[in-house]
Amino acid sequence: MMASFPLLSAVLLAPIAAAVLLCFISPKAVQSVRVISAAAMTVALALTLFAFFSYDLSVGGMQFTEDVPWIHDLGVHYSLGVDGISLPMLLLTELIGLASVFASWRIEKRPKEFYILLLILIAGVTGTFIARDLFIFLLCYEVVVIPIYIMVIIWGSTKRVTKEYSAMKLTIYLLMGSAFMLVGVVALYLQAFPPELRTFDMDTLAMAAQMGNFSEEFQIFAFFLLLLGFGSLLSMFPFHSWSPDGYAGAPTAVSMIHAGVLKKIGGDGLIRLGLLVLPLGAKFWAPLIAGLAIINVMYAAYIALAQKDLKYVIGYSSVSHMGYVLLGFAALNVVSISGAVANMVAHGVMSALFFAMIGNVYEKTHMRSVTELRGLAHQMPRASVGFMLAGMASLGLPGLIGFIPEFTIFVGSFSVYPVFAVIAISGIIFTALYTLRMLAKVLFGPRDSYFDKYTDARGVEMMPLVILGIALVGFGVFPQLLMGVVGTGVEPLLPLLDSIKDAPTVLGGIG
Repeated sequence: MMASFPLLSAVLLAPIAAAVLLCFISPKAVQSVRVISAAAMTVALALTLFAFFSYDLSVGGMQFTEDVPWIHDLGVHYSLGVDGISLPMLLLTELIGLASVFASWRIEKRPKEFYILLLILIAGVTGTFIARDLFIFLLCYEVVVIPIYIMVIIWGSTKRVTKEYSAMKLTIYLLMGSAFMLVGVVALYLQAFPPELRTFDMDTLAMAAQMGNFSEEFQIFAFFLLLLGFGSLLSMFPFHSWSPDGYAGAPTAVSMIHAGVLKKIGGDGLIRLGLLVLPLGAKFWAPLIAGLAIINVMYAAYIALAQKDLKYVIGYSSVSHMGYVLLGFAALNVVSISGAVANMVAHGVMSALFFAMIGNVYEKTHMRSVTELRGLAHQMPRASVGFMLAGMASLGLPGLIGFIPEFTIFVGSFSVYPVFAVIAISGIIFTALYTLRMLAKVLFGPRDSYFDKYTDARGVEMMPLVILGIALVGFGVFPQLLMGVVGTGVEPLLPLLDSIKDAPTVLGGIG
Protein backbone atom coordinates (compact mmCIF):
# COMPACT_ATOMS: atom_id res chain seq x y z
CA MET A 1 0.00 0.00 0.00
CA MET A 2 2.10 2.84 -1.32
CA ALA A 3 5.04 1.17 0.41
CA SER A 4 7.56 2.85 -1.87
CA PHE A 5 6.20 6.32 -1.13
CA PRO A 6 6.81 7.69 2.41
CA LEU A 7 3.31 9.10 2.77
CA LEU A 8 3.48 9.92 6.46
CA SER A 9 6.89 11.53 6.11
CA ALA A 10 5.45 13.72 3.37
CA VAL A 11 2.60 14.77 5.67
CA LEU A 12 5.09 15.54 8.44
CA LEU A 13 7.58 17.36 6.24
CA ALA A 14 5.10 19.51 4.26
CA PRO A 15 4.71 22.17 7.01
CA ILE A 16 8.40 21.89 7.94
CA ALA A 17 9.49 22.48 4.34
CA ALA A 18 7.12 25.45 4.10
CA ALA A 19 8.52 26.90 7.35
CA VAL A 20 12.07 26.61 6.01
CA LEU A 21 11.03 28.21 2.71
CA LEU A 22 9.40 31.11 4.56
CA CYS A 23 12.75 31.88 6.20
CA PHE A 24 13.98 33.00 2.79
CA ILE A 25 10.89 35.05 1.91
CA SER A 26 10.91 38.80 2.44
CA PRO A 27 8.79 39.88 5.46
CA LYS A 28 7.11 42.37 3.13
CA ALA A 29 5.82 39.61 0.84
CA VAL A 30 2.91 38.95 3.18
CA GLN A 31 0.65 37.40 0.55
CA SER A 32 3.36 34.95 -0.50
CA VAL A 33 3.82 33.94 3.14
CA ARG A 34 0.11 33.22 3.46
CA VAL A 35 -0.17 31.35 0.17
CA ILE A 36 2.88 29.14 0.86
CA SER A 37 1.53 28.25 4.31
CA ALA A 38 -1.93 27.45 2.96
CA ALA A 39 -0.46 25.41 0.08
CA ALA A 40 1.69 23.33 2.46
CA MET A 41 -1.24 22.53 4.71
CA THR A 42 -3.46 21.77 1.72
CA VAL A 43 -0.89 19.22 0.56
CA ALA A 44 -0.69 17.72 4.06
CA LEU A 45 -4.47 17.48 4.29
CA ALA A 46 -4.80 15.97 0.80
CA LEU A 47 -2.24 13.27 1.63
CA THR A 48 -3.97 12.58 4.95
CA LEU A 49 -7.36 12.25 3.25
CA PHE A 50 -5.77 9.80 0.80
CA ALA A 51 -4.46 7.78 3.75
CA PHE A 52 -7.81 7.93 5.56
CA PHE A 53 -9.86 6.67 2.62
CA SER A 54 -7.17 4.19 1.51
CA TYR A 55 -6.83 2.62 4.95
CA ASP A 56 -7.70 -1.06 4.63
CA LEU A 57 -10.46 -1.69 7.20
CA SER A 58 -10.38 -5.43 6.55
CA VAL A 59 -6.77 -5.62 7.65
CA GLY A 60 -6.59 -2.92 10.31
CA GLY A 61 -3.46 -2.51 12.40
CA MET A 62 -0.54 -0.26 11.55
CA GLN A 63 -0.47 0.83 7.92
CA PHE A 64 1.63 3.24 5.79
CA THR A 65 4.54 2.25 8.03
CA GLU A 66 8.08 3.57 7.72
CA ASP A 67 11.08 2.41 9.72
CA VAL A 68 14.66 3.64 9.47
CA PRO A 69 17.33 2.97 12.15
CA TRP A 70 18.52 6.27 13.60
CA ILE A 71 20.45 6.08 16.92
CA HIS A 72 21.70 2.51 17.09
CA ASP A 73 23.20 2.65 20.60
CA LEU A 74 19.86 3.69 22.11
CA GLY A 75 17.69 1.54 19.87
CA VAL A 76 15.99 4.59 18.35
CA HIS A 77 14.28 4.27 14.96
CA TYR A 78 12.64 6.86 12.76
CA SER A 79 9.45 4.83 12.84
CA LEU A 80 6.06 6.08 11.64
CA GLY A 81 2.68 4.46 11.15
CA VAL A 82 -1.04 4.92 11.70
CA ASP A 83 -3.78 2.63 12.95
CA GLY A 84 -7.49 3.10 13.58
CA ILE A 85 -6.78 5.24 16.64
CA SER A 86 -4.01 7.51 15.36
CA LEU A 87 -5.31 7.97 11.79
CA PRO A 88 -8.42 9.95 12.89
CA MET A 89 -6.16 12.07 15.11
CA LEU A 90 -3.91 12.76 12.13
CA LEU A 91 -6.89 13.79 10.00
CA LEU A 92 -8.10 16.04 12.80
CA THR A 93 -4.69 17.71 13.02
CA GLU A 94 -4.48 18.50 9.31
CA LEU A 95 -8.10 19.73 9.15
CA ILE A 96 -7.56 22.13 12.02
CA GLY A 97 -4.06 23.01 10.77
CA LEU A 98 -5.39 24.23 7.42
CA ALA A 99 -8.33 25.98 9.08
CA SER A 100 -5.96 27.76 11.50
CA VAL A 101 -3.86 29.05 8.59
CA PHE A 102 -6.94 30.70 7.08
CA ALA A 103 -8.14 31.90 10.50
CA SER A 104 -4.83 33.82 10.79
CA TRP A 105 -5.04 35.38 7.33
CA ARG A 106 -5.58 38.93 8.63
CA ILE A 107 -2.66 38.93 11.06
CA GLU A 108 -0.64 42.06 10.41
CA LYS A 109 1.98 41.89 13.17
CA ARG A 110 5.04 40.00 11.88
CA PRO A 111 3.04 37.51 9.78
CA LYS A 112 6.14 35.75 8.47
CA GLU A 113 7.34 34.80 11.94
CA PHE A 114 3.81 33.87 12.99
CA TYR A 115 3.33 31.42 10.14
CA ILE A 116 6.77 29.87 10.61
CA LEU A 117 5.96 29.12 14.24
CA LEU A 118 2.45 27.94 13.36
CA LEU A 119 3.77 25.47 10.79
CA ILE A 120 6.37 24.14 13.23
CA LEU A 121 3.64 23.73 15.85
CA ILE A 122 1.44 21.77 13.42
CA ALA A 123 4.36 19.58 12.40
CA GLY A 124 5.14 18.81 16.05
CA VAL A 125 1.57 17.78 16.82
CA THR A 126 1.47 15.69 13.62
CA GLY A 127 4.61 13.86 14.68
CA THR A 128 3.19 12.85 18.06
CA PHE A 129 0.27 11.04 16.41
CA ILE A 130 2.21 9.15 13.75
CA ALA A 131 5.32 8.26 15.78
CA ARG A 132 5.72 4.56 16.62
CA ASP A 133 8.97 5.19 18.51
CA LEU A 134 8.68 6.85 21.93
CA PHE A 135 11.88 8.85 21.38
CA ILE A 136 10.35 10.41 18.25
CA PHE A 137 7.12 10.99 20.16
CA LEU A 138 8.88 12.88 22.95
CA LEU A 139 10.97 14.84 20.45
CA CYS A 140 7.88 15.99 18.57
CA TYR A 141 6.09 16.87 21.80
CA GLU A 142 8.95 19.09 22.94
CA VAL A 143 8.89 20.82 19.55
CA VAL A 144 5.29 21.83 20.30
CA VAL A 145 5.93 23.67 23.57
CA ILE A 146 8.30 26.49 22.55
CA PRO A 147 6.32 27.84 19.55
CA ILE A 148 3.20 28.02 21.71
CA TYR A 149 4.95 30.14 24.35
CA ILE A 150 6.37 32.55 21.77
CA MET A 151 3.07 32.88 19.88
CA VAL A 152 1.06 33.63 23.01
CA ILE A 153 3.63 36.18 24.24
CA ILE A 154 3.81 38.08 20.93
CA TRP A 155 0.39 37.63 19.30
CA GLY A 156 -1.82 36.82 22.27
CA SER A 157 -4.71 38.94 23.44
CA THR A 158 -5.15 40.54 26.85
CA LYS A 159 -8.57 40.60 28.46
CA ARG A 160 -9.20 38.96 31.82
CA VAL A 161 -5.62 37.73 32.19
CA THR A 162 -2.42 39.02 30.65
CA LYS A 163 -0.96 37.11 27.75
CA GLU A 164 2.33 36.81 29.66
CA TYR A 165 0.54 35.07 32.53
CA SER A 166 -1.32 32.79 30.12
CA ALA A 167 1.86 31.86 28.24
CA MET A 168 3.84 31.09 31.38
CA LYS A 169 1.07 29.09 33.06
CA LEU A 170 0.39 27.12 29.90
CA THR A 171 4.08 26.37 29.33
CA ILE A 172 4.69 25.33 32.93
CA TYR A 173 1.83 22.83 32.82
CA LEU A 174 2.92 21.43 29.46
CA LEU A 175 6.51 21.04 30.65
CA MET A 176 5.35 19.52 33.93
CA GLY A 177 3.35 16.98 31.97
CA SER A 178 6.29 16.21 29.73
CA ALA A 179 8.55 15.72 32.77
CA PHE A 180 6.27 13.01 34.19
CA MET A 181 5.97 11.44 30.74
CA LEU A 182 9.74 11.42 30.34
CA VAL A 183 10.29 9.69 33.68
CA GLY A 184 7.65 7.08 32.79
CA VAL A 185 9.12 6.47 29.34
CA VAL A 186 12.66 6.12 30.69
CA ALA A 187 11.40 3.65 33.28
CA LEU A 188 9.74 1.59 30.53
CA TYR A 189 12.87 1.73 28.39
CA LEU A 190 15.13 0.51 31.20
CA GLN A 191 12.77 -2.16 32.55
CA ALA A 192 11.55 -3.81 29.34
CA PHE A 193 14.69 -5.58 28.08
CA PRO A 194 18.37 -6.10 28.93
CA PRO A 195 20.73 -3.32 27.72
CA GLU A 196 21.63 -4.96 24.41
CA LEU A 197 17.94 -5.29 23.41
CA ARG A 198 16.56 -1.99 24.66
CA THR A 199 14.21 -0.12 22.35
CA PHE A 200 11.71 2.75 22.29
CA ASP A 201 9.43 0.98 19.82
CA MET A 202 5.84 1.03 21.16
CA ASP A 203 4.84 -2.32 19.66
CA THR A 204 7.92 -4.03 21.09
CA LEU A 205 7.27 -2.52 24.52
CA ALA A 206 3.69 -3.83 24.33
CA MET A 207 5.13 -7.28 23.56
CA ALA A 208 7.36 -6.94 26.63
CA ALA A 209 4.23 -6.46 28.74
CA GLN A 210 2.67 -9.60 27.24
CA MET A 211 5.87 -11.52 28.00
CA GLY A 212 5.60 -10.52 31.67
CA ASN A 213 8.66 -8.25 31.68
CA PHE A 214 6.78 -5.62 33.71
CA SER A 215 5.66 -6.62 37.20
CA GLU A 216 2.23 -5.60 38.45
CA GLU A 217 3.73 -3.13 40.93
CA PHE A 218 5.91 -1.58 38.22
CA GLN A 219 2.94 -1.18 35.87
CA ILE A 220 0.92 0.57 38.56
CA PHE A 221 3.79 2.96 39.32
CA ALA A 222 4.71 3.67 35.69
CA PHE A 223 1.10 4.15 34.61
CA PHE A 224 0.61 6.68 37.40
CA LEU A 225 3.52 8.70 36.02
CA LEU A 226 2.04 8.58 32.52
CA LEU A 227 -1.38 9.46 33.92
CA LEU A 228 0.04 12.62 35.50
CA GLY A 229 1.69 13.55 32.20
CA PHE A 230 -1.08 12.69 29.76
CA GLY A 231 -3.79 13.69 32.26
CA SER A 232 -2.32 17.19 32.49
CA LEU A 233 -2.48 17.45 28.71
CA LEU A 234 -6.07 16.18 28.73
CA SER A 235 -7.10 18.80 31.33
CA MET A 236 -7.89 16.12 33.90
CA PHE A 237 -8.96 17.59 37.25
CA PRO A 238 -7.07 19.00 39.18
CA PHE A 239 -4.54 19.70 36.39
CA HIS A 240 -7.03 21.61 34.25
CA SER A 241 -6.63 25.27 35.17
CA TRP A 242 -4.03 26.00 32.48
CA SER A 243 -6.55 25.28 29.77
CA PRO A 244 -9.10 28.15 29.99
CA ASP A 245 -6.41 30.72 30.84
CA GLY A 246 -4.27 29.45 27.97
CA TYR A 247 -7.12 29.77 25.49
CA ALA A 248 -7.99 33.26 26.72
CA GLY A 249 -4.51 34.64 26.16
CA ALA A 250 -3.67 32.78 22.95
CA PRO A 251 -4.19 33.99 19.38
CA THR A 252 -7.00 32.31 17.47
CA ALA A 253 -4.87 29.73 15.67
CA VAL A 254 -3.18 28.58 18.90
CA SER A 255 -6.55 28.30 20.66
CA MET A 256 -7.83 26.18 17.77
CA ILE A 257 -4.84 23.84 17.85
CA HIS A 258 -4.77 23.68 21.64
CA ALA A 259 -8.41 22.75 22.07
CA GLY A 260 -8.62 20.82 18.82
CA VAL A 261 -5.57 18.57 18.84
CA LEU A 262 -3.03 19.29 21.58
CA LYS A 263 -5.27 17.88 24.31
CA LYS A 264 -5.86 14.78 22.22
CA ILE A 265 -2.19 13.86 22.54
CA GLY A 266 -3.07 13.02 26.15
CA GLY A 267 -5.98 10.76 25.24
CA ASP A 268 -4.07 9.09 22.42
CA GLY A 269 -1.11 8.50 24.73
CA LEU A 270 -3.22 6.96 27.48
CA ILE A 271 -4.60 4.40 25.03
CA ARG A 272 -1.63 3.64 22.79
CA LEU A 273 1.03 3.73 25.51
CA GLY A 274 -0.69 3.53 28.90
CA LEU A 275 -3.20 0.78 28.12
CA LEU A 276 -1.25 -1.25 25.55
CA VAL A 277 2.05 -1.28 27.44
CA LEU A 278 0.82 -1.06 31.05
CA PRO A 279 -2.61 -2.75 31.06
CA LEU A 280 -2.52 -3.76 34.73
CA GLY A 281 -1.66 -0.18 35.68
CA ALA A 282 -4.56 1.08 33.59
CA LYS A 283 -6.92 -1.33 35.31
CA PHE A 284 -5.66 -0.37 38.77
CA TRP A 285 -6.15 3.38 38.32
CA ALA A 286 -9.35 3.17 36.22
CA PRO A 287 -11.80 3.86 39.11
CA LEU A 288 -9.82 6.96 40.12
CA ILE A 289 -9.82 8.17 36.50
CA ALA A 290 -13.59 7.62 36.32
CA GLY A 291 -14.14 9.65 39.48
CA LEU A 292 -11.97 12.50 38.23
CA ALA A 293 -13.78 12.32 34.88
CA ILE A 294 -17.10 13.04 36.58
CA ILE A 295 -15.57 16.02 38.36
CA ASN A 296 -14.36 17.24 34.97
CA VAL A 297 -17.81 16.89 33.44
CA MET A 298 -19.87 18.50 36.20
CA TYR A 299 -17.49 21.00 37.79
CA ALA A 300 -16.22 22.51 34.52
CA ALA A 301 -19.73 22.69 33.06
CA TYR A 302 -20.95 24.49 36.20
CA ILE A 303 -18.05 26.96 36.00
CA ALA A 304 -18.79 27.58 32.31
CA LEU A 305 -22.27 28.76 33.31
CA ALA A 306 -20.74 31.68 35.22
CA GLN A 307 -18.37 32.85 32.48
CA LYS A 308 -18.92 36.00 30.43
CA ASP A 309 -15.82 35.83 28.19
CA LEU A 310 -16.59 33.60 25.18
CA LYS A 311 -13.13 32.04 25.26
CA TYR A 312 -13.58 31.07 28.90
CA VAL A 313 -16.99 29.56 28.16
CA ILE A 314 -15.48 27.34 25.46
CA GLY A 315 -12.37 26.76 27.56
CA TYR A 316 -14.34 25.29 30.48
CA SER A 317 -16.62 23.50 28.02
CA SER A 318 -13.50 21.83 26.63
CA VAL A 319 -12.48 20.68 30.11
CA SER A 320 -15.98 19.28 30.64
CA HIS A 321 -15.97 17.39 27.33
CA MET A 322 -12.60 15.84 28.15
CA GLY A 323 -14.32 14.30 31.16
CA TYR A 324 -16.39 12.18 28.77
CA VAL A 325 -13.19 11.01 27.08
CA LEU A 326 -11.68 10.06 30.44
CA LEU A 327 -14.83 8.20 31.45
CA GLY A 328 -14.79 6.26 28.17
CA PHE A 329 -11.18 5.28 28.78
CA ALA A 330 -11.78 4.33 32.42
CA ALA A 331 -14.57 1.90 31.52
CA LEU A 332 -11.95 -0.19 29.69
CA ASN A 333 -14.19 -1.88 27.16
CA VAL A 334 -14.20 -1.76 23.39
CA VAL A 335 -17.43 0.23 23.14
CA SER A 336 -16.43 2.95 25.60
CA ILE A 337 -12.91 3.35 24.25
CA SER A 338 -14.25 3.59 20.68
CA GLY A 339 -16.53 6.38 21.90
CA ALA A 340 -13.63 8.11 23.65
CA VAL A 341 -11.47 8.13 20.50
CA ALA A 342 -14.33 9.32 18.30
CA ASN A 343 -15.30 11.96 20.88
CA MET A 344 -11.79 13.40 20.77
CA VAL A 345 -12.23 13.93 17.04
CA ALA A 346 -15.72 15.37 17.50
CA HIS A 347 -14.65 17.76 20.23
CA GLY A 348 -11.60 18.81 18.25
CA VAL A 349 -13.69 19.87 15.26
CA MET A 350 -16.39 21.70 17.23
CA SER A 351 -14.01 23.52 19.59
CA ALA A 352 -11.75 24.64 16.74
CA LEU A 353 -14.80 25.99 14.90
CA PHE A 354 -15.93 27.82 18.03
CA PHE A 355 -12.54 29.49 18.48
CA ALA A 356 -12.33 30.37 14.77
CA MET A 357 -15.69 32.17 14.96
CA ILE A 358 -14.81 33.89 18.25
CA GLY A 359 -11.53 35.04 16.72
CA ASN A 360 -13.29 36.37 13.63
CA VAL A 361 -15.73 38.41 15.71
CA TYR A 362 -13.06 39.62 18.15
CA GLU A 363 -10.76 40.71 15.32
CA LYS A 364 -13.47 43.10 14.09
CA THR A 365 -15.23 44.22 17.25
CA HIS A 366 -12.51 43.72 19.91
CA MET A 367 -15.28 42.25 22.04
CA ARG A 368 -15.85 38.71 23.20
CA SER A 369 -18.05 39.18 26.24
CA VAL A 370 -21.52 37.67 26.40
CA THR A 371 -22.74 40.95 27.91
CA GLU A 372 -21.27 43.11 25.11
CA LEU A 373 -22.13 41.13 21.98
CA ARG A 374 -25.78 40.94 21.01
CA GLY A 375 -27.93 40.33 17.98
CA LEU A 376 -25.03 39.36 15.75
CA ALA A 377 -27.18 37.07 13.61
CA HIS A 378 -28.57 40.23 11.98
CA GLN A 379 -25.19 41.64 10.91
CA MET A 380 -23.07 38.47 10.77
CA PRO A 381 -25.31 35.61 9.60
CA ARG A 382 -22.46 33.49 8.19
CA ALA A 383 -20.38 33.69 11.37
CA SER A 384 -23.57 32.94 13.29
CA VAL A 385 -23.98 29.71 11.31
CA GLY A 386 -20.53 28.68 12.52
CA PHE A 387 -21.48 29.43 16.13
CA MET A 388 -24.71 27.48 15.79
CA LEU A 389 -23.10 24.45 14.15
CA ALA A 390 -20.43 24.24 16.86
CA GLY A 391 -22.99 24.85 19.59
CA MET A 392 -25.43 22.21 18.40
CA ALA A 393 -22.59 19.69 17.98
CA SER A 394 -21.49 20.46 21.54
CA LEU A 395 -25.02 19.63 22.71
CA GLY A 396 -24.80 16.27 20.92
CA LEU A 397 -27.50 17.05 18.37
CA PRO A 398 -28.23 13.97 16.19
CA GLY A 399 -26.91 14.43 12.67
CA LEU A 400 -23.78 16.25 13.85
CA ILE A 401 -20.40 14.82 14.77
CA GLY A 402 -20.83 14.75 18.56
CA PHE A 403 -23.93 12.56 18.93
CA ILE A 404 -22.68 9.04 18.16
CA PRO A 405 -19.38 9.32 20.10
CA GLU A 406 -21.07 10.56 23.29
CA PHE A 407 -23.84 7.97 22.99
CA THR A 408 -21.21 5.25 22.56
CA ILE A 409 -19.35 6.42 25.68
CA PHE A 410 -22.55 6.34 27.73
CA VAL A 411 -23.44 2.84 26.52
CA GLY A 412 -19.94 1.49 27.19
CA SER A 413 -19.48 3.11 30.59
CA PHE A 414 -22.96 2.29 31.93
CA SER A 415 -22.14 -1.41 32.24
CA VAL A 416 -19.06 -0.62 34.38
CA TYR A 417 -19.88 2.60 36.24
CA PRO A 418 -23.68 2.96 36.09
CA VAL A 419 -23.85 5.76 38.68
CA PHE A 420 -21.05 7.73 37.05
CA ALA A 421 -22.65 7.22 33.63
CA VAL A 422 -25.97 8.64 34.83
CA ILE A 423 -24.21 11.65 36.37
CA ALA A 424 -22.26 12.19 33.15
CA ILE A 425 -25.45 12.05 31.10
CA SER A 426 -26.98 14.69 33.38
CA GLY A 427 -24.00 16.89 32.51
CA ILE A 428 -25.64 17.37 29.11
CA ILE A 429 -28.19 19.59 30.89
CA PHE A 430 -25.45 21.97 32.02
CA THR A 431 -23.94 21.88 28.54
CA ALA A 432 -27.30 22.90 27.10
CA LEU A 433 -27.66 25.70 29.64
CA TYR A 434 -24.34 27.44 29.02
CA THR A 435 -24.34 26.82 25.27
CA LEU A 436 -27.90 28.00 24.59
CA ARG A 437 -27.45 30.94 26.97
CA MET A 438 -24.34 32.02 25.10
CA LEU A 439 -25.90 31.62 21.65
CA ALA A 440 -29.10 33.40 22.69
CA LYS A 441 -27.30 36.42 24.10
CA VAL A 442 -24.63 36.76 21.42
CA LEU A 443 -26.55 35.89 18.25
CA PHE A 444 -30.20 36.54 18.79
CA GLY A 445 -32.37 39.29 20.10
CA PRO A 446 -33.08 42.80 18.71
CA ARG A 447 -30.80 44.21 16.05
CA ASP A 448 -28.22 46.59 17.53
CA SER A 449 -27.24 49.33 15.09
CA TYR A 450 -23.85 49.63 16.83
CA PHE A 451 -22.71 46.45 15.06
CA ASP A 452 -23.83 47.59 11.59
CA LYS A 453 -20.33 48.88 10.88
CA TYR A 454 -18.81 45.40 11.19
CA THR A 455 -18.68 43.04 8.20
CA ASP A 456 -19.64 39.39 8.21
CA ALA A 457 -17.18 36.57 7.53
CA ARG A 458 -16.39 36.55 3.83
CA GLY A 459 -13.79 35.30 1.37
CA VAL A 460 -10.88 33.62 3.11
CA GLU A 461 -12.55 34.17 6.48
CA MET A 462 -15.16 31.60 5.47
CA MET A 463 -12.60 28.83 4.98
CA PRO A 464 -12.42 27.66 8.63
CA LEU A 465 -16.23 27.41 8.63
CA VAL A 466 -16.23 25.49 5.34
CA ILE A 467 -13.41 23.08 6.28
CA LEU A 468 -14.58 22.33 9.81
CA GLY A 469 -18.27 22.55 8.95
CA ILE A 470 -17.95 19.85 6.30
CA ALA A 471 -16.23 17.55 8.80
CA LEU A 472 -18.75 18.37 11.51
CA VAL A 473 -21.76 17.58 9.33
CA GLY A 474 -20.12 14.84 7.21
CA PHE A 475 -19.09 12.66 10.15
CA GLY A 476 -22.46 13.35 11.76
CA VAL A 477 -24.54 12.23 8.79
CA PHE A 478 -22.16 9.36 7.94
CA PRO A 479 -20.78 8.35 11.37
CA GLN A 480 -19.49 5.02 10.07
CA LEU A 481 -16.78 6.89 8.16
CA LEU A 482 -15.25 7.70 11.52
CA MET A 483 -16.47 4.85 13.70
CA GLY A 484 -15.44 2.21 11.15
CA VAL A 485 -11.82 3.35 11.21
CA VAL A 486 -11.82 3.77 15.00
CA GLY A 487 -13.24 0.27 15.40
CA THR A 488 -10.28 -1.31 13.60
CA GLY A 489 -7.96 0.32 16.12
CA VAL A 490 -9.94 -0.53 19.25
CA GLU A 491 -11.30 -4.03 18.53
CA PRO A 492 -7.82 -5.64 18.71
CA LEU A 493 -7.73 -4.47 22.34
CA LEU A 494 -10.48 -6.95 23.28
CA PRO A 495 -8.17 -9.87 24.27
CA LEU A 496 -6.05 -7.48 26.32
CA LEU A 497 -9.09 -6.01 28.08
CA ASP A 498 -10.43 -9.51 28.81
CA SER A 499 -7.09 -10.56 30.27
CA ILE A 500 -7.12 -7.79 32.88
CA LYS A 501 -10.81 -8.06 33.76
CA ASP A 502 -10.11 -9.53 37.21
CA ALA A 503 -7.01 -7.46 37.98
CA PRO A 504 -7.04 -5.40 41.21
CA THR A 505 -8.05 -1.74 41.21
CA VAL A 506 -7.19 1.23 43.38
CA LEU A 507 -10.42 0.51 45.30
CA GLY A 508 -9.42 -3.06 46.10
CA GLY A 509 -5.67 -2.70 46.41
CA ILE A 510 -3.04 -5.14 45.19
CA GLY A 511 -4.04 -8.30 46.65
